[in-house]
Amino acid sequence: MMLLPNHLSGRWTSGTGTGSVLRDPVLGTELVRVDATGLDLPAGFAFARTQGAAALRELTYRARGELLAAIAKVLQANRDAYYEIATANSGTVKGDSAVDIDGAIYTLGTYAKLASTLGDRKYLFDGDATSLAKDGTFQSRHFLVPTRGLALFINAFNFPSWGLWEKAAPALLSGVPVVVKPATSTAWLTQRMVKDVVDAGVLPAGALSVVCGSSAGLLDALEPFDVLSFTGSAETAATIRSHPAVAQRSVRTNIEADSLNSAILLPGEDATSPAFDLFVKEVAREMTVKAGQKCTAIRRAFVPESLYDATAAALNARLGKTTVGNPRNETVRMGSLVSRAQLQSVRDGIAALRQEAQLLHDGDTHGLVDADPGVACCVGPTLFGVRDGDAAHIVHEREVFGPVATLVPFRSVEHAVSLVRRGQGSLVSSLYGSDPAALADTAIELADSHGRVHVISPDVASSQTGHGNVMPQSMHGGPGRAGGGEELGGLRALNFYHRRAAIQAGSAVLAALAG
Repeated sequence: MMLLPNHLSGRWTSGTGTGSVLRDPVLGTELVRVDATGLDLPAGFAFARTQGAAALRELTYRARGELLAAIAKVLQANRDAYYEIATANSGTVKGDSAVDIDGAIYTLGTYAKLASTLGDRKYLFDGDATSLAKDGTFQSRHFLVPTRGLALFINAFNFPSWGLWEKAAPALLSGVPVVVKPATSTAWLTQRMVKDVVDAGVLPAGALSVVCGSSAGLLDALEPFDVLSFTGSAETAATIRSHPAVAQRSVRTNIEADSLNSAILLPGEDATSPAFDLFVKEVAREMTVKAGQKCTAIRRAFVPESLYDATAAALNARLGKTTVGNPRNETVRMGSLVSRAQLQSVRDGIAALRQEAQLLHDGDTHGLVDADPGVACCVGPTLFGVRDGDAAHIVHEREVFGPVATLVPFRSVEHAVSLVRRGQGSLVSSLYGSDPAALADTAIELADSHGRVHVISPDVASSQTGHGNVMPQSMHGGPGRAGGGEELGGLRALNFYHRRAAIQAGSAVLAALAG
């Protein structure tokens, strides 16, 4: 079985241990093996900080943007191979693989274009100069300069492609080298993409590294000017926050954790209205895309009390048409979860929700297509409902990371907002209705507890980008239990990889800095 090598210190190197086996989650077959035992992480990180960072900082933003465009071309040229890996290692149907793979290429292209707006500079301005003297001869101006460290990404299993490049694009554009540690269970796609880019000679040595396997020692190797981005569970995030690298050495950290995202159908609609139809379609789509394994997927769906039964019936009918099983079969619309461990986690979550919620659509009624139920990590879309959202607890506290959602009725918009906030901070909430004023008022009311509010009305039905699709132009992240982090948002993403400093000097010096 092939052992995937790691790339560190500008060279490919294999671990010295037995490592972990990656499996096909539908067929159960062994695919490849990964291992990071015995790697000299401090030396590899030092190489990235010195060789990789120095070469990147010599380039202007425009030139670094050209590197991103070149990376996108490499990925586009190898796209078919990535789809094959995604099917085999993640169990995704073609459309779901596209969210990950093509979404990554699109994000790289977006940042390549944004680079041209920054021009031939090596640092950025943050506001205008402010006078510190009565005669205006001595002033202060804030600048953003690339951090001298590296960017370590500890990524989740659900987006092995997009999860890398949505972070790497702004990091590399900022002039900061990247070390990525993909989740072990789906590391193959990340490793292959890094290998293709490295082999193509697009980036300077040390600008892009990958460590597959155990994360042991990664945080120990971080230094004060490094930055760390983590996507995963709140439990692991808490461990990271207490690590000496963060707690003592002040490594800047961005965290994306659990998120009980919501969808709300505003009052004033009925079961025949276009907004109702948009709501039902989006909830069902978000439950089934990537088998619900998206950090932005809808977990709680809120509707007026008068529409609870009609919504339950409409969702049940739509979900019942979802074919589940082997993604290689063209009739299958939803593939598998990524591993046996994830399958057990989802089953445990379903069992927990059964304690307080009514089963409205049973995922076990879906027979698997071209897949052995005893082997495949498949579970059908499962919809729960609670009549009293105030009395419910598990629904507002536990995220089941799979094709699972809960329908909850509300009495008023204020009541709906209060129930949504019991999620304690989320990545995204989506609103559905046809009254612009009501949609606007509710959106701004939800903004303090969400990173993004996605508003869908009939007039944007054909142009809206989707509740769960993370577009590089908009911020991705959320407060509270969602981790408190911020990613993307156009050029805002570069702030994480820059250090802000005030330079106090005479007007002539500041004019020279302004070019």
